[in-house]
Amino acid sequence: MKKILLLILVVFFFADLKAQTYNPKFTGMYLGMPFERFVERIEAESTYKFFFKKEDVENLQVNLQANDSDVRMILNQVFSETGLTYSIDLSNRIWISKGQKIQIDFPKDYFLVQDRQDNLANPGDSLGAFDKNKRFVIGKSADDPQSKTAVLSGVVTSIESGKPMNGAIVLEKVDYNQVSTDQNGKYQLTLPKGRHTIWVQNIGGFQEQRQIDLKGDGVFNMSIEETILSLDEVVVSSGALSSVNKLDMGVQSISIAEVKRLPAVLGEVDVLKGILIMPGVNTVGEATSGFNVRGGAADQNLILYGNSTIFNPTHAFGFFSAFNADLVNGVELYKGSIPVNYGGRLSSVLQVDPKFGRKEKIGGSGGIGILTSRLSLDGPIGEKTTFMIGGRTTYSDWALNLLDEEADLNDSKITFYDINANIQHTINEQNTLELTAYLSQDDFRFDPDTTYSYQNVNLALGWKHFFNDALEGRFTLGSDSYEFGIIGVENPLNSFDFGFNVYQLFLKADFEYRKSEKHIFNFGVHGIQYQLNPGRNSPFGTESIVLEKELDEENAREVSVFFGDEFTVSEKLSVSYGGRYMFYQLLGPMTVNQYVEGAPITDSNVIGEVTFVDGENVKTYHGPEFRVSARYTLDNRSSVKAGFNTMRQNIHLLSNTSSIAPTDSWKLSDTYIRPQTGGQASVGYYRNLAQNKLEFSTEVYYRYMANLLDYRSGANIILNENIEQDVLNSDGKAYGVELLLRKSTGLLQGSIAYTYSRSLMRTSDDPSIEKINNGDFYSSNFDQPHHLVVNANYELSKRVNTSLNVNYSTGRPITLPISKFEYAGSERVYFSDRNAYRIPDYFRVDFSINLEGSHKIKKLAHSSWSLGVYNLLGRSNPYSVYYTPVEGQLRGYQLSIFAQPIPFITYNFRF
Repeated sequence: MKKILLLILVVFFFADLKAQTYNPKFTGMYLGMPFERFVERIEAESTYKFFFKKEDVENLQVNLQANDSDVRMILNQVFSETGLTYSIDLSNRIWISKGQKIQIDFPKDYFLVQDRQDNLANPGDSLGAFDKNKRFVIGKSADDPQSKTAVLSGVVTSIESGKPMNGAIVLEKVDYNQVSTDQNGKYQLTLPKGRHTIWVQNIGGFQEQRQIDLKGDGVFNMSIEETILSLDEVVVSSGALSSVNKLDMGVQSISIAEVKRLPAVLGEVDVLKGILIMPGVNTVGEATSGFNVRGGAADQNLILYGNSTIFNPTHAFGFFSAFNADLVNGVELYKGSIPVNYGGRLSSVLQVDPKFGRKEKIGGSGGIGILTSRLSLDGPIGEKTTFMIGGRTTYSDWALNLLDEEADLNDSKITFYDINANIQHTINEQNTLELTAYLSQDDFRFDPDTTYSYQNVNLALGWKHFFNDALEGRFTLGSDSYEFGIIGVENPLNSFDFGFNVYQLFLKADFEYRKSEKHIFNFGVHGIQYQLNPGRNSPFGTESIVLEKELDEENAREVSVFFGDEFTVSEKLSVSYGGRYMFYQLLGPMTVNQYVEGAPITDSNVIGEVTFVDGENVKTYHGPEFRVSARYTLDNRSSVKAGFNTMRQNIHLLSNTSSIAPTDSWKLSDTYIRPQTGGQASVGYYRNLAQNKLEFSTEVYYRYMANLLDYRSGANIILNENIEQDVLNSDGKAYGVELLLRKSTGLLQGSIAYTYSRSLMRTSDDPSIEKINNGDFYSSNFDQPHHLVVNANYELSKRVNTSLNVNYSTGRPITLPISKFEYAGSERVYFSDRNAYRIPDYFRVDFSINLEGSHKIKKLAHSSWSLGVYNLLGRSNPYSVYYTPVEGQLRGYQLSIFAQPIPFITYNFRF
C-alpha cells in the first residue's frame, strides 16, 4: 500500500513539475493581427488554450515581433494599457478578463474545455468577401508535384509613378506570412500551394488585396496606390518596430509628407528644416547655410542628391533649401553607422533621393507662395521611359523688409531659381538607365553696390543592372560644380569681379550580393577627379584700376575601394562590418614653398620652393576607414545597438565664420594641410511603448578628430597664396547624448528631441606660431550644449491638420573685447580668450495649418492651402554680436534676422 501511495505521489509530483516548467518560446511577426487570429497561432504552436469574452477583445490588434519570447512576455506587451489581465492555470489554460484576474483554483472537472473554433471567425470565410475580384493563377502544378509549398515573388510598384515601392508590406492573411519589399520593390514569400488572399500596403497608403491560386513557383507583380489614404482603412505601421529591429543606428529618415507638415519660413517647404527636428542636428542661427551634426562643421557633411554632391545646399544666403520637395522621394541622414559605400566627409551623410516620373499618364504639382512659386511635370515618354522636370523661382523682394529694422535693407534684392530634370528608361527587367540633372542660380545684394552670386550644376547618368536574383550592380558617371562670385561697384576706380569655383568628375561602381537572408555583401569602387580654382580677382569696368590676381589651380585624384557585410548571427543578434581604403593624390602643376624643418610655418621661415609639372604627383595620402555596428534584441520591443566608424576628408572649407558664407572657398589637402581624420563610437538603447505607438531612443556618442582647420588671429583667407601660414592644424573632440520620443500614429503625432553635446578644439601644430587659448581645449564655433525641439501635428479631420514647432538651443560661442589700453600712442582693444562667451540663447515657436481639398480620386486636380506664422512670439533671436566705435566709445550691437512674426500662405496643387 505504501508503495502504491509513493508511486501516486511521484506521478503527481512530476505532473505538477511539468505543468510548472512548461514554458514554450515563440518567434514570429504579428503585425496588425486581430487578437483572435493571434490566439489561433499560439494554440497551434503549443498546448495553451485561451478563454475570453469576444467583446473584450473585439477591437484588439497585436503589433509586435517575438524573438524567442514566452507567452507571459508576449501577453504583457499585448495587454499593456488595455485594462485586460490574464491568469494561467496548471493545465495551460489562459483566462483573460477585464479588471481583476479570474480565480483559477477550480476543482477538477469543474468544466470541460470545449473546442472554440466555432466561436472564432473562420479565416477561410474572408475569401468570400472578395469573390467579385479576379483570381490570379500563379505557377504550374506540373513543375514540382511532390512539393506542398511554392515560392511567390514579384515587384510592388506605385500606380501613380510606376516606380518600385520600398518597404511595402506583402501579407498572406491566413497564416500571416509576410515580408517587406526591398529598395527595388522586390518581395518573396514561401506559401502552401492553393488559394490565398494576399494583402499589400505601402506605409501610409491604401491597404489592398489580391486573390491568387498558387499552383507552383511563379511571379506576381502588383501596383498599388501611393499617396491617398482610404478614410476607413486600418493602416499598418512598422516604423517603430523597424527602429528597434533594424541594424543601423544614428540614422534618421523623414518622409516628404512629414516635411510638408512642418511650419516653413515664408511658406516654402524645406527639406533641410525637416532634419533639424532630429536630435544631434543643429544650425548656428537663422538664415544660415548648412547644418552641424554631432559637433562637426558644416563642410563635414556629405550632401547627395542621388549620386551628385551638392556643395551649397541653400538658396538666398540660407533662407531656403536648395531642394524642391516636389522632386524629392525621401531623405535619410546618417550620423552614426555610416554605410561603407559612403565616404569623403567626417560627420554625416545626407542622402536625398530624387523622384522619377509616373508611367501611366502625365501629371504635375506646384505651389504659389508669397515669395516663391514652383511647378513640376512628370509622366511617360513611350512605354519604357518616364520624365520629371520641375523648377522654382522668386518674384518679390518685399520680404526683406520683415527682417531686423537695424539691418537697413531698403536697397536689398534676392533672386534665385532652380531646375531639376530626371529621366528613367527601362531597357528590360535587368537593365535601367537613370539621368538626373540639377541647376541652381542665386543673385542677391544687401546694399546697391555689391552683388553676390553662386551656382550649383550637377549631372549624373546611372545604369542599374541585375546580373541575377542575388547580384545587383549600379554604375554612375557624373560631374558636380559649384562657383560663386562677388561684383563690387561702390567706386568705379575700385570696382572688382571676384570669384571661385570647384569642379569634380566622378565614377562609381556599387554592387550588392545577397548570398542568403543572413549575408548581404556590399562592395565597389569610387573615383573622383578634382579641379579647383582657389580664387581670382579682376577689374570690373573700364575705369577700374584693380590689379588682376588669380591663384594657381589645384588638381587631385581620389580613389576608394570598399567592402561590407550585413550578417544575421541569430534572431537576436545582427552585425554589420566592413571598411574602405582611400587613396588621394595631389597633382601638378603647382609650386610648393619649402620651410625650415622643425620651425613654425611662417613667411620668414621660407627657404625655397619646388615646382611640379602638369600631372606630376605632389603629395600622396592614403589610409583605411573602418565600419562596424551590432544590434542585440532584448525582447519584442527593445534592443541595444553599438557602433564604431572612422572617416577621412580630403577637401576643406576655408571659413572664419560660424556658417557657410559667400566668401568661403574650398581647399584641397596639400603638403601642409593634411586630410581631416576622425572616429566615432556610439551606443544606443531603443524601446517601443504603448503598443508600439511611441518610439523612444537614446544614443551616446564620442568623436575624436585630427587635422581640423582653425585660423590665426587676423588671418586672411581670401586670395591668400600661402594659406598654410594663416591656418592652424587642430585636434577636436565631441561628445553627447541624444534623446528622442516619437509618435507616428493617431490624431496627435510628433516628436520631442533633446541633445546635450559639446564640441571642442585645440591647436595641434608643434611648433606653432600661435597656440589658441594657450593650447587648451576651447569651444568650437558651433558648440551649443543644449538643444530641444518639440514638434506636434494634430489632425482635426482628414482634411485639416495643425502643426506646432518649438525650438530652443544654447547660444553659440563668441569672442568679445573685454578691455582697452594705450600702446605706442594709440588706443588698443584687448579681446577675451577665443570663444569664451556666448550670445543669448535661441528660442522660436512656429505654427501652421494645412487645409486639404477633397480626397476624391477622380478629380482634375488636388489642392491644399498652407498658412501659418514663423516666429510666432516675435522673439528677436541674436544672429551675431558686433562692436562699433561711437564717439570714442566701443559699443556693442545685436543683429537679428527675423525680429518679428512672419505670416505665410501657400497654395499647393497636383494633377
